[in-house]
Amino acid sequence: MIKNRTDLFVFGEVLFDCFPTGEQVLGGAPFNVAWHLQAFGDHPLCISRVGNDDHGKMILQEMRNWGMNTEAVLVDADHPTGRVEVTINDGEPSYDIIADSAYDFISADTSLATATGGILYHGTLGLRSKTARDSFVEITRNESLRIFLDVNLRAPWWQRDEVFGCLRNATWAKMNEGELRLLAEPATDIRQQMAELQATCELEQVIVTRGGKDTLIRTATGEFHSLLPQKVDHLVDTVGAGDAFSAVYIHGLLAGWSVAETLRRAQRFAGKVISLRGATTSNPLFYEEFISSFNCCD
Repeated sequence: MIKNRTDLFVFGEVLFDCFPTGEQVLGGAPFNVAWHLQAFGDHPLCISRVGNDDHGKMILQEMRNWGMNTEAVLVDADHPTGRVEVTINDGEPSYDIIADSAYDFISADTSLATATGGILYHGTLGLRSKTARDSFVEITRNESLRIFLDVNLRAPWWQRDEVFGCLRNATWAKMNEGELRLLAEPATDIRQQMAELQATCELEQVIVTRGGKDTLIRTATGEFHSLLPQKVDHLVDTVGAGDAFSAVYIHGLLAGWSVAETLRRAQRFAGKVISLRGATTSNPLFYEEFISSFNCCD
């Protein structure tokens, strides 16, 4: 648990999710997490890159409108703003992630060199290029930062050894059940897989989301926490549900909530986000109920 927050950083892709209906929604797992954390009052510094194009200008303006710090989102004159073509089949999204986007060329932000503690969030997709990986390595030379890793294994944009390098540097790691199976040694029991991965990578917590089934968390003491999701009345799509979960989980780490309370609130917020088209909304009323309940627990 982090009792005294110093800083909060989010590293990785900022892009537009483009739907078959023509809708274009701000997205990218790190951006979604940063957007929600800003709404919760945590004021993260988002480290990314956008193109010198209409999408890039729109992202920066939306961030300013939301009160986010844009100083570490640089403008790239040579590469376009990231874009993902999203298709929905039976409520489940699939993604065509455009290569050589601006966020593949993130440069290290010097403000992290002097940070004295705090949390650095990142996913695996944002490290698919050598430029971004090198920048991230430079950032993580600051050993006072504790890392929340969001595993997102999107073919063909991941390599097993690189993902394990990220896992070994992380304090907390979140993934879905399919991703756990791709990374862990074969076992009949998911809890055994989690325990072995946690021991191998020396993680404080392993968090495994399982869609309509229970979410599982294994703590440093070997204790498991499990919670079934609540029934959702209105499902639009599941884009960004995991990012919503991560944002609340990080807020809970900053606030010092118990694992059980953090899990309950994170799962509840993820269930609300799937009522949206895409992962984010600029309507502050969407967050009011959750912010009120957070304050009761902080």
